[in-house]
Amino acid sequence: MIEFNFETDFTLDNSKKLRNWISKVIIAEGFEVGEILYIFCDDEYLHKLNIEFLNHDTLTDILSFDYCLGKQINGEIYISVERVADNAADFKTEFTDELNRVIIHGILHFCGYLDKTKEEVVQMRNKEDEALQLLLKM
Repeated sequence: MIEFNFETDFTLDNSKKLRNWISKVIIAEGFEVGEILYIFCDDEYLHKLNIEFLNHDTLTDILSFDYCLGKQINGEIYISVERVADNAADFKTEFTDELNRVIIHGILHFCGYLDKTKEEVVQMRNKEDEALQLLLKM
């Protein structure tokens, strides 16, 4: 089950479509959908979590907590809508496009994709692009 919660004045217009898309990506990667919780929040909320759980005193657009069990994807994904908006402006892309990239980025981490090395970043970006193309076809 994929759920969306909001800790800020933000809502999703297409939550059913996003749930279907996320599920399709998970299945395409050879996994099954478990309990996935998205929490949309502001920079302050996510910054506190980043300090508390990762000891990182920085702003970030996403934090993911992986509770996967074997091939079942379970976890919490926190997304700062403020950071996504800033990144969209910096990357000269639409907010919704950047938001969708971040939404699927957390799932791809749960599927085993990393983004620490240059090679991993390229692979992650390719998987994000592939997933975003799937969303466009839905």
